[in-house]
Amino acid sequence: MELNTGIAKADREAIAAGLSNLLADSYTLYLKTHNYHWNVTGPQFNTLHLMFEGQYTELAAAVDEIAERIRALGIKAPGSYLEFSKLTSIEEANGGESAEEMTRQLALGQETIVRTAREVFPAADDANDEPTADLLTQRMQIHEKNAWMLRSMLAE
Repeated sequence: MELNTGIAKADREAIAAGLSNLLADSYTLYLKTHNYHWNVTGPQFNTLHLMFEGQYTELAAAVDEIAERIRALGIKAPGSYLEFSKLTSIEEANGGESAEEMTRQLALGQETIVRTAREVFPAADDANDEPTADLLTQRMQIHEKNAWMLRSMLAE
């Protein structure tokens, strides 16, 4: 059955392409944050361990929401490490970084996701795709707050 929600196929494809980048960035940051949660050490261990857990838990829910929006647009969502590695702009981590470097890397990752989400707005706006615009706004608010929290943990 042909999808007909008032958004042209070419527009849905453009929006889904941007959301696929957002999904890949979010999944990569999820994995990186979970890695750091497991491997953080030092005097701020408990604080960072709990902060990272809250952030990876939120990211786990977010990837599902982003993927389901792509599917609602009638497009296949990427779902493999190979696909994500081609689409993400966030570097993976090995978990051997210092607690301060982990915190810095996660702040940068949060900011990257904000920029990726912002890049999808023109396509969503042009197509009057309010559900995607709402999703992007919510994601940006969360990631901006997370980046601020992480930056606050760093020495100036």
